[in-house]
Amino acid sequence: MIAKLDEEERVLALRTLPEWTPVQTPEGIRRLFTFRDFTAAFGFMTQVALLAEKADHHPEWSNVYNRVDITLTTHDAGGLSRRDIDLARQIDALL
Repeated sequence: MIAKLDEEERVLALRTLPEWTPVQTPEGIRRLFTFRDFTAAFGFMTQVALLAEKADHHPEWSNVYNRVDITLTTHDAGGLSRRDIDLARQIDALL
């Protein structure tokens, strides 16, 4: 079972992800992405979907026109885990 990050680990990890913000429900991190249009947003979602499937770690997300809202949490751990941090870094690398 994957472990939830403790407070110190969480603070240190989030320093490396300045665009992601902590959320309480579900406990995790969130980022809103804005693109030039729907096609660009959907293309980004497709790239994220491939990363998520490969990692077997799937985001909570939504898309409205040119915006993609992603929340990462590890339900099995009951909150933010290393898997979320790793996936957030991979998502950021797509930009």
